Amino acid sequence: MKVKDFFLSARNHFKTITRHRHLVMKNCFRAGIFFQGCFHDLSKYSPTEFIAGILHYQGNRSPNEGEREDYGFSRAWMHHKGRNKHHFEYWTDYSLETKEMSAVRMPVRYVIEMFCDRVAASKVYMGERYTNRSPLDYYKRGTVNRMIHPETAKQIEKLLTMLAEQGEKKTFRYIRRVRFLGKKL
Repeated sequence: MKVKDFFLSARNHFKTITRHRHLVMKNCFRAGIFFQGCFHDLSKYSPTEFIAGILHYQGNRSPNEGEREDYGFSRAWMHHKGRNKHHFEYWTDYSLETKEMSAVRMPVRYVIEMFCDRVAASKVYMGERYTNRSPLDYYKRGTVNRMIHPETAKQIEKLLTMLAEQGEKKTFRYIRRVRFLGKKL
């Protein structure tokens, strides 16, 4: 990669992840999880994730996909999912019962942050093609091989379906009500 191209990718990647982060923050504030919004995805600015993002920047999808295509895995993604509790992949552990890796149920506040993240990512990468159904469609495309706790899957699917059918205003109102009343999603 030429120096000029490197700096152009660095600028564009920085703008993309910052725009995403700001959209997630806005969503988190609307959902009543202010603190999580303030600290969302800060690891994307770490050297491990940021440099990989520059080298594999495409603008229309996650650079982690490009890194995976080049190396067979994404070091940036492994770094990211291991530090950010709003990713269901963070919530896996070795089961003493099955002697295999298994999904652990996510706390509700992280399910809500995951919802906010998915909405923002869809808006950033889809641009004008985004609809309230986009995050649900994206989620459903990956359900076959996903290692996610059944209760967590039920919760995120409920929120994404509500968004698709009733829109952001009603979905965020529901999330705030559930969160502050201490009810289940």
